[in-house]
Amino acid sequence: MANEVTVPLLPCASIDEIVSFYETLGFTRTYRQTKPDTGVVHTAFAAGLRERYGKVPMAGIPRMTRPRRRKNSGNLAGFTVVDPGGNHLRIFPAGDAAPVAEQGKLGVALDNAVVQGDSRGYPAQAAKVLDGALARVTDATAVERVEALAYRAELAMRLDDRAGLTRMLAELRAVELSPAERDQVAAALAAAAELG
Repeated sequence: MANEVTVPLLPCASIDEIVSFYETLGFTRTYRQTKPDTGVVHTAFAAGLRERYGKVPMAGIPRMTRPRRRKNSGNLAGFTVVDPGGNHLRIFPAGDAAPVAEQGKLGVALDNAVVQGDSRGYPAQAAKVLDGALARVTDATAVERVEALAYRAELAMRLDDRAGLTRMLAELRAVELSPAERDQVAAALAAAAELG
């Protein structure tokens, strides 16, 4: 192909298989990143988005989620960027995930909600999953509750549910945390602070 530049942004199970397919069509691979550090990438993307939009957009199009462990990606922590055209880019580190600590029912529900909201793009379904779990599970740890409430607040923003956002942020602020727990959920608290 002469003088054309194409950058396919397609989700795939195997980069090697996809590259081989496009090479069959006459494309040439010009670059391959094999070991992304998702924390550094997210920080750089967030800085660029803040510069352009004044904040990291978490609702609408474009938007970017914060890094979260996802059960449908082998428990790797990654994030999603939705570009102005509505294309989803899922960014995950290469390699195996660290073992996940045992979690309670609210943590399991949060994992399921993240799959629905971030991976599949169904924030309303994710909100239903979390609403049910938040109402039903009364013995969750403070850390699990904060993580769930912070994500539910983000979903409220995506769904343009201002009343729900206000309610979730109020519930989040009411959770009592030890200094160690506060350190553990610092990223969730920072993300929630950007919402309100």
